Amino acid sequence: MDHVSGMFQNLTKVTHARSARLSSWDHSGRNQDYWEIPAGESITLGEIEGPACITHIWMTSSCRKVKEPGLLDPEMQAKAAPVMEIHPALGVIWDAYDPFYYRKALIRITWDDQDTPSVLAPLGDFFCIGNSYPGNFTSLPFNVSLKPEEAGKYGAPCSVSCYFPMPFNKKAKIEIVNENELPFILYFYIDYELYQEPMAEETAYFHASWHRECPCDGWGPDLQTNSPEVNSVSNLDGEGNYVVLEAEGTGHYVGCNLSVKHYQGSWWGEGDDMFFIDGEKMPSINGTGTEDYFNHAWGMQRNHGPFFGTILHEGDNTEGIHTAYRFHITDPVRFEKSIKVTIEHGHANHLSDDWSTTAYWYQTMPTRKPLTILPVEKRIPVTASLPAIEQPKVELNEEMKAARAAYETRWEEYAPKREEQFRIKESKCRKDSAENTEFAKKLRDRYR
Repeated sequence: MDHVSGMFQNLTKVTHARSARLSSWDHSGRNQDYWEIPAGESITLGEIEGPACITHIWMTSSCRKVKEPGLLDPEMQAKAAPVMEIHPALGVIWDAYDPFYYRKALIRITWDDQDTPSVLAPLGDFFCIGNSYPGNFTSLPFNVSLKPEEAGKYGAPCSVSCYFPMPFNKKAKIEIVNENELPFILYFYIDYELYQEPMAEETAYFHASWHRECPCDGWGPDLQTNSPEVNSVSNLDGEGNYVVLEAEGTGHYVGCNLSVKHYQGSWWGEGDDMFFIDGEKMPSINGTGTEDYFNHAWGMQRNHGPFFGTILHEGDNTEGIHTAYRFHITDPVRFEKSIKVTIEHGHANHLSDDWSTTAYWYQTMPTRKPLTILPVEKRIPVTASLPAIEQPKVELNEEMKAARAAYETRWEEYAPKREEQFRIKESKCRKDSAENTEFAKKLRDRYR
């Protein structure tokens, strides 16, 4: 009789499976262990034949634009570390972050023989990087690790992990879709297990979908939160609520991350969560406030844990952005036919803030409601901008003219050489993509 229980009980049992990994490792044995994801292309990280289960995904990435001609030889630089941590004040090199590439690139995962993905989200938001603004946090299914010197920056490089199990019977196709005008570097691990016996018919497949309203359709954003006038308005049926998830099928919702950019300057989280199960017209699960849904109270606090927490607190950045998460690992919200997860944007939906969410759920196949996503220009975060400065017209002396001419000449010589190295690495990326899928196929053939 098996008496073992608890979260780690599976570790006490032998499972007949073959552990495997797809990664960005350099197939030549050298040390270029990253892929240069080309601009405007979809790159397959790998295709895996089932039955199998993805157990862990880790990534780190960086996207930089060449701002000025550097002093380093482009060919030699391409053979060194891909990110040069040299401050532009030193005059050696100037590659600047693309602040919003986390929103311009997508992660897309398709299961079995479907012609529609079951995971579709901006790369950053999938891993709980809201508004392309990373913050350190540790939860049970997701983690982000950011160096202190990179904190407080849009587009800052960091490492991300996902531990949601992703079982499948026939095939998994994992893709990165780069809708940016720039390439970016990507290191990654995709750890998985191969099985010899097929999954049960009732196996629930992992799904993730991103949504944004910018701004939400508020009826009184000029009225103060918690004022008697606002609080006197009723909302029982959830009309106009922000929709976190709307899915059809049989399964269970396991949580979301939420990013809010608040404009009024009072409090954005007074709205209630409302869940509609199996087509009901009135919600059968009702909450008492947005911070209450995220297991906080009297506002949002600066903490994070296994199932809920704050990643980025609105009081710690000048942009007024708040990012939080809530995972229903021990309390999944189950549905037989459909589910609609909603939250009021302010009480009775009176506020017009910028809201975006990634919802996570499991359901049996097929994915009945095809996933869609906003075009890239509608995904870019709204940020504060400085007014343009009119540059003075200065008459140049001969030394100044010579300096500008020499600078332009150096740029004309430097830029094509850097671009050539990008193209070489992009070609390697395409080659490695094909080799990853072939590698997975050979391993599958050895374990049947």
